Amino acid sequence: MDITIEPECPDDQAEIHAVVRAAFDHHQGVADMVDAIRVSPNFVPDASLVARLDGEVVGHVMLSYVTLVDGEVRHRVLSLSPLAVAPAVQRRGVGSALVPAALAVGEARGEPLVVLEGSPVYYGRFGFVDSRPLGITLDLPDGAPREAGQVYRLTAYDPTVRGHLVYPPAFALADG
Repeated sequence: MDITIEPECPDDQAEIHAVVRAAFDHHQGVADMVDAIRVSPNFVPDASLVARLDGEVVGHVMLSYVTLVDGEVRHRVLSLSPLAVAPAVQRRGVGSALVPAALAVGEARGEPLVVLEGSPVYYGRFGFVDSRPLGITLDLPDGAPREAGQVYRLTAYDPTVRGHLVYPPAFALADG
């Protein structure tokens, strides 16, 4: 497949919403979460990427800011959430193109790390590792393996950036 990865533009928002909604059919609030992040102070415009196939949006990934709380210290870090691929093109390399592209944006911005909750098997192949040995903890859904809380260390990684992940209010929409 000839996929093009680029930052989203305002004209893409309806297509992104439709792709995210289709990809997360069992969690319809995820598309609303993307819309809410986009209008929040946690939004990183150059880190909201679309995958295009023949000009059509078939995938989306977003990095946005979350907070790691370590006692009185707060660290603003990037979170990769969500990664969405249109069901018709899943398992054809769209997600595998979007994740490294998003990590490259975090790298170019000089960020220390990217956190996420997701499949250790899927994200492990990109270099994500269990966050707990690095002092980063996440509240995970019931039944999720503890290693689903993951981190990707970028070149500017600083081991003092640690703590418990606190999501901004927009993330609560994903549970709805």
